[in-house]
Amino acid sequence: MSENVLSPDRTAREPLAGEVAVDPATGRPAGRPQALVLLLSSCLAVLGAVLLAPVLPTIEDAFADTAGVEALAPMVLTAPALVIGLTAMVAGRIVDRVGRKRLLVSALVVYGVVGTAPLWLPSLELVVASRVLLGLTEAAIMTCCTTLLADYFHGSTRERYFGLQVVFTTVAATIFFAVGGALGSADWRTPFWLYAVSLPLALAAAKVIWQPAPQAQAAARTGKLEPLPWRRLAAPVGVSLLGGLIFYVLIVQLSFKLDSIGVESTATIGAASAIASVGTAVGGLLFGRMAQHGPVVLVPLAFGLSGVGILGLGLANSVPLVIAAAVVTGLGNGLILPSLLTWALGSLAFEQRGRGTGVWTSAFFIGQFFCPLVVLALSGAIDGLGSALVVLGALSVVAAVAVRLARPTAVAAG
Repeated sequence: MSENVLSPDRTAREPLAGEVAVDPATGRPAGRPQALVLLLSSCLAVLGAVLLAPVLPTIEDAFADTAGVEALAPMVLTAPALVIGLTAMVAGRIVDRVGRKRLLVSALVVYGVVGTAPLWLPSLELVVASRVLLGLTEAAIMTCCTTLLADYFHGSTRERYFGLQVVFTTVAATIFFAVGGALGSADWRTPFWLYAVSLPLALAAAKVIWQPAPQAQAAARTGKLEPLPWRRLAAPVGVSLLGGLIFYVLIVQLSFKLDSIGVESTATIGAASAIASVGTAVGGLLFGRMAQHGPVVLVPLAFGLSGVGILGLGLANSVPLVIAAAVVTGLGNGLILPSLLTWALGSLAFEQRGRGTGVWTSAFFIGQFFCPLVVLALSGAIDGLGSALVVLGALSVVAAVAVRLARPTAVAAG
């Protein structure tokens, strides 16, 4: 990690000895097996977000007699993201108090149970309730996985895995969307079987993941947790709230933008979404190569690219221009998440990292949840989707300039 975003007491705040980064049982450092389990587990939150999108109309038809079905059916898709935003901070506190591994394995098991529950639940209300519980487990899984990546790896290796986290989740989103549509063509309940994938991941986590810093963790169970450095966290967490909103614009609005210019072919919309996802994956890969520049460069670059791309989406009037703008936005999105995460976690000690990750995760997912609402409000107020996208693109560019100019205080203190 770049020195310009770390506090002066780096050595004290980022212990590298066996207490944190070495398996207490074997004396070996973390490696690819641990990273792979954590990266694959990180994809489960994406599974909750996109798997059911293709079958929402079918779910609504299946429960057509349910009062308020028009409002309840979309909640099957959106409830987990909102719950993550509201509860990740609590999950972070549990991570610091009871331990990373214990919470991760438990959450993976419960995820499989509540995720597959709609296979036999008889009412839409119970399905929505199960999705709320799924969001609780997703908050725990995301917080544990990101915290453990920060615990196990340091410097350029950590930054590379943060970038790969974006790559894995982006590719997973594309695959899950396609698989969900294919499985849902037979019956709307069938896609829920995929949530059982967390159970073999729970077994893998139980086998290869270990609890870092056992002495510090034991002390945290009985003692007072070290306070979070809110003055250092305020800037990255505040910017991450906007980052979540900007990140989600492309995911939610690309199909609507194509529809607004007359594209009705689902194949064309799917291909455009896939190309945009490739852009996001490339951005995540580039982060690992550019991480030495630090958040002081990468956060403004990410917001700048996403902003220019969203501006292009708002102004584009043909499919090639929309796709080109989507690729630029995707590149920025691939940089946004790991850049903000590196900025937020860079100066946190082991004892603070779970709560810091939880706070950051809450901010990012709350921003995602409000994205469709903000776009809808702007579209109604200023003459349609195109104008709304132009405003959000301009806001992202302004954020890029503001963060860059704030370097002597906010970014340097991160």
